[in-house]
Amino acid sequence: MELRKTFQFEAAHSLPAVPATHKCRRLHGHSFKVEIGVVGECDPKLGWVMDYADIARAFEPIWEQLDHRHLNEVPGLENPTSENVAVWIWDRLKPRLPQLSEVVVAETCTARCVYRGPHPPEPADGKSKDEWNS
Repeated sequence: MELRKTFQFEAAHSLPAVPATHKCRRLHGHSFKVEIGVVGECDPKLGWVMDYADIARAFEPIWEQLDHRHLNEVPGLENPTSENVAVWIWDRLKPRLPQLSEVVVAETCTARCVYRGPHPPEPADGKSKDEWNS
């Protein structure tokens, strides 16, 4: 079973690796949304996989490093794309939340990144990623 909890933080960033003429090269801000997914078995006595408050406690120190910040100044986020922010969150949250299965980072209501860790599971049809490409 999978649980999801959503958080929000406000932050500014610029993308230094894009061409100088790209709009995201300029300093701008977002109301970022982060969705944390965890997987586990439902405890028959408690009736849940885990307490949502435990997810919030695990994420709080990460949120404090991101909220109302210039993300480029956060160590490890010198190029704060959604992809890099998702990996950065994963790397800090996974030790606190071993059941972590997914980090979703949304910059806007139409643009988001989904990260499932460095070794995502194989597709349900059993084909490897290499087989898809052949």
